[in-house]
Amino acid sequence: MVAWLTSETPVPYPDALAFMESRAKAIAAGEAEELIWLLEHPPLYTAGTSARVADLVDPDRFPVFDARRGGQYTYHGPGQRVAYVMLDVGRRGRDVRRFVQDLERWIIMALDRFNVVGEIRPGRVGVWVARPDKPLAPDGTVQEDKIAALGIRLHKWVSFHGLSINVEPDLSHFDGIVPCGVRDHGVTSLVDLGLPVTMDDLDVALRQTFAEVFPDAS
Repeated sequence: MVAWLTSETPVPYPDALAFMESRAKAIAAGEAEELIWLLEHPPLYTAGTSARVADLVDPDRFPVFDARRGGQYTYHGPGQRVAYVMLDVGRRGRDVRRFVQDLERWIIMALDRFNVVGEIRPGRVGVWVARPDKPLAPDGTVQEDKIAALGIRLHKWVSFHGLSINVEPDLSHFDGIVPCGVRDHGVTSLVDLGLPVTMDDLDVALRQTFAEVFPDAS
């Protein structure tokens, strides 16, 4: 069984990082259950192992933390659901690519509960939604906005870090970075798409669809 933890108030990033690292070590040692942690952070930017200095557009806007996960710069803040996944990838076949694909599928299935079509695009990390209501992208195609990000790290085949889905964050806060290094595309949220979705609504969808993606964990 996978345990679930929901934090009701924003969690400082250093506290979250310390907790995840400790829990991942305990899971790897057989001393703790796997865990999904649902939370929000105060406004901040995190830098993954591939982060480029040029993509930190406004370094003084919010605190910047070294996340020590894969990926580039990401914003976290109120109105964004963060789901940290501390799961044993080792006993699920040690296939990291498949595990990341499962996380992407989990996001897409949760969004589908609100009739939002999330899509994966080669070369663009995260989950995207088409915006035919916006002007065309610079290459003449339909504009696509990012609604979810993900990035993980492993300790002895136990994952930590995870994913984030925009429910109703202040989208202007993303202006201080180039999110995940992707230019010429925007950022959106469930509320920005015109959907009156609450954090509790998304949490229900995440719990329901998690069991479909990871049936061995429920």
